[in-house]
Amino acid sequence: MNSKQKSIKTINTNGKEYKYYDLKSLENGQVAIAKLPYSIRVLLENLLRQEDGKVITEQHVLSLANWKPVNEVKTEIPFKPSRVILQDLTGGAAIVDLAALRYVTDKLGKDSAIINPDIPVDLVIDHSVQVDYSGFNDAFRMNAEIEFDRNRERYEFFSWAEKSFDSFSVVPPATGIVHQVNLEYLADVVKEAETDGETILYPDTLVGTDSHTTMINALGVLGWGVGGIEAEAGMLGQPCYLQMPDVVGVRFTGKLQNGATATDLALKMTQVLREQKVVGKFVEYFGDGLKNLTIADRSVIANMAPEYGATCGFFPVDDETLGYLRFTGREDAKVDRIEAYVKANNLFYNDAIEPEYSELIEIDLSTVEPSLAGPKRPQDLVKLSDVSQKFKEAYAAPMGNQGYGLDAADIDHKVTITYEDGYQEEMENGAVSIAAITSCTNTSNPYLMLSAALLAKNAVEKGLSVKRYVKTSMSPGSKVTARYYEKSGLLPYLEALGFNIIGYGCMTCVGNSGPLRPEVSEAAKEGNILLSAVLSGNRNFEGRIHAEVKAGYLAAPHLVIAYALAGNVKVNLATDPIGTDKEGQPVYFKDILPSNEEVQKVVNESVLADMFKEEYRSVFDSNDLWNKIESADKPVYDWNADSTYIANPPYFENFQLETEPITTLKGLRVLGKFQDSITTDHISPVGAIAMKSPAGKYLMEHGVKPKDFNSYGSRRGHHEVMVRGTFSNIRLRNALADGLEGGFTKYIPTNEIMPIFDASVKYKEDGTGLVILAGDDYGMGSSRDWAAKGARLLGVDAVIAKSFERIHRSNLIMVGALPLEFLKGEDADTLGLTGLEEYAIAITDEVKPNEVITVTAQAADGTEKTFQAIARLDSEIEIDYYRNKGILPMVLRNKIK
Repeated sequence: MNSKQKSIKTINTNGKEYKYYDLKSLENGQVAIAKLPYSIRVLLENLLRQEDGKVITEQHVLSLANWKPVNEVKTEIPFKPSRVILQDLTGGAAIVDLAALRYVTDKLGKDSAIINPDIPVDLVIDHSVQVDYSGFNDAFRMNAEIEFDRNRERYEFFSWAEKSFDSFSVVPPATGIVHQVNLEYLADVVKEAETDGETILYPDTLVGTDSHTTMINALGVLGWGVGGIEAEAGMLGQPCYLQMPDVVGVRFTGKLQNGATATDLALKMTQVLREQKVVGKFVEYFGDGLKNLTIADRSVIANMAPEYGATCGFFPVDDETLGYLRFTGREDAKVDRIEAYVKANNLFYNDAIEPEYSELIEIDLSTVEPSLAGPKRPQDLVKLSDVSQKFKEAYAAPMGNQGYGLDAADIDHKVTITYEDGYQEEMENGAVSIAAITSCTNTSNPYLMLSAALLAKNAVEKGLSVKRYVKTSMSPGSKVTARYYEKSGLLPYLEALGFNIIGYGCMTCVGNSGPLRPEVSEAAKEGNILLSAVLSGNRNFEGRIHAEVKAGYLAAPHLVIAYALAGNVKVNLATDPIGTDKEGQPVYFKDILPSNEEVQKVVNESVLADMFKEEYRSVFDSNDLWNKIESADKPVYDWNADSTYIANPPYFENFQLETEPITTLKGLRVLGKFQDSITTDHISPVGAIAMKSPAGKYLMEHGVKPKDFNSYGSRRGHHEVMVRGTFSNIRLRNALADGLEGGFTKYIPTNEIMPIFDASVKYKEDGTGLVILAGDDYGMGSSRDWAAKGARLLGVDAVIAKSFERIHRSNLIMVGALPLEFLKGEDADTLGLTGLEEYAIAITDEVKPNEVITVTAQAADGTEKTFQAIARLDSEIEIDYYRNKGILPMVLRNKIK
């Protein structure tokens, strides 16, 4: 009898008997379950329950059961989640790939039904709505209608997929943000399954195609973001593989003080944990301070795990979790079952026994101060009182992550805007051109949202208003927000300041901020004004929020409104007035800031359990526009050759059932030489499509008018558009572009500077493979699989960087590209690499995980430089992915065989 068979136990709750796999059964003289981090316990149960002697072996189970705070040998762990969650941009591309798998399976004469999700998959349409209209009540309807008009073809495709694939459901547009819908409705915390006539209980686990899938860890549900291609593999029964993780424990003590919010704490954690270098590690929160953090507070912190670099930020299940589940409409019997299971299986938080952690960090909640993060990265914390000065310093600091390289003497330069009706106003450097309450991070938290509403009420009553050049918007995470705004009576005050509800979705934070007023845009360009944005989001990388807005600050919702009123980030909210009242007297931020007690009172009175039950009762069919969509009901998708939204991808061209051996990469040219912190926003196409860009030209050649370009995100199902937008970010700096900013490179054979896509076409015609040279944190940011797919379709065979972000490194391998890491202390510059050389990478079919291999760079004069690099194929399965030229060909081979 093996460990799995020995572990089966029984519990009874609400008159029914359930089986489960008992972690305590693994205890021996060396293993103590109570000393393992809770996240490791969930992972361990996942292995124990699904041990099959093949993919998951007893040795995997025993290795993880013997987890130690310091694991010198990084054992590879297979993880098979109980479900997958998708958003419609990355998820849409994943469904296109599944449709392509079915198509090629059918063409090979096999049953296309073998391509079908093995586990439940939910797709939430939340990333397509844009801020086309804002500042008035009818904006919601107008944005929804234009969203459907733009995306009808995609939505018809999703409707086809829902009919054609088993265990696949779609949450329609205008319902909520994927992570908030997951938190409030989709997550089970404990799942049940019928096996051989018995009901098995086990932890709810998942992966998702959005990096902020980590938000669900606030509920004690273990999950994280993966690329779309990895999610596809999970849907098709393939495990995700990860090295046995280190777990960083964060002990919370104390309580947040008046004026400090969960947003401030999340931004603080992002700064602290980035400095702690937790990339690839689990973070787990515990301590006496947990009782002072609601699930809504925890969700803000868990959400931002990608920003601090961790695989996840995990909160164990406790009484607060159970209370939240009941409050958000989960049935009492279900919550009773969850409670019985987690307590029986050592998954319920026990503050009397502290687990052992790889590292320990202490955070006193009472020391957290009101803060923002910016102007270019979420880990760059700035105290509220320092924002003005720090912006001025950044304005003149050398170009980089915290500088713009501009003349300090111009910091107060201003222009006059003249609007169509003749009204004029002045706008200075630092002007807040976008103020958006948006994104999953903060709009899931009623405390934060009602704090903003109370501040708006106080501001309106004092006669404050917002300047015209500030584009204001409010896009909550779920319809429940509108319910409690209406119940509180505070919505009119938000609307008076232009913060009308204009959609339910991930809008400004993902770059769907829509256009600025033409007069504002023109004045900023002509006057060379450095515009800023303040948003309640999680990402503020250059060019992400809006192509014309260079400075971005993350902030709590009430601070978004405060800066909208101030109109400029140079206004010091701690000392400067943000406006004048009806009598012309100065009004300060402190004059309109509600106290914690005031906010809590409104939360208690306005946020009601019935609101969640009523809104989610008809979650799948409450959108009339969605219900009217017509789509085909057949297993294989009919590709439309004229479509510019959905196309059959080229991943299976020349597909063969047998793999070829791995051989040395020769004759590679450098497509791009980059410095540190190249994000997936720099690589993957995102936001608006420029008319003169390669993608814009392609669309116009195919009859699409510029007004109908939509966004790159909406066109992720069409490889011809996406590959033309890869590495096209206007803020990208390529050392081979001779100082030209944007998506340009040097075509080395002729020494010409041209768009990166155009150069890649020429290299393909030459039969030349490509390589990228990069610095630290290559691929940090959102889990965009197109950052890898696009690079691969451009012809990139390898990326050599100082370090990689976890998801992007994995994604490169899964599309058949090789990630290589410079040895410690070395990089392209220290090795004297100009990027003009021809490269050879000596990799063979016998390559081992993390093997050090030789790279040769030959200059034009024939001189050679040889250096060592680590092949970041971290496991045998990643070597298999690479040998198969990607995970999709491997899955197809396995399914057919």
